Amino acid sequence: MVSDTEKYIFGVVKVGEKGQIVIPKEAREIYGIKTGDSLLVLGDKRGMAVVKTEIFQDKISEMLGGE
Repeated sequence: MVSDTEKYIFGVVKVGEKGQIVIPKEAREIYGIKTGDSLLVLGDKRGMAVVKTEIFQDKISEMLGGE
């Protein structure tokens, strides 16, 4: 499980010809990312973030008063 206070630097990845990146193994293990998982890519003018869609959906449900 990821702590709210821990910060990570996983290294540098390169963008392939098809716009794909490889998420480092350590990051996949820490965040429980498995083959076939859906990820949401968010961004603003400063940068991007990648979030598992299930986490995003849980937060939206929480905000809307769901379980």
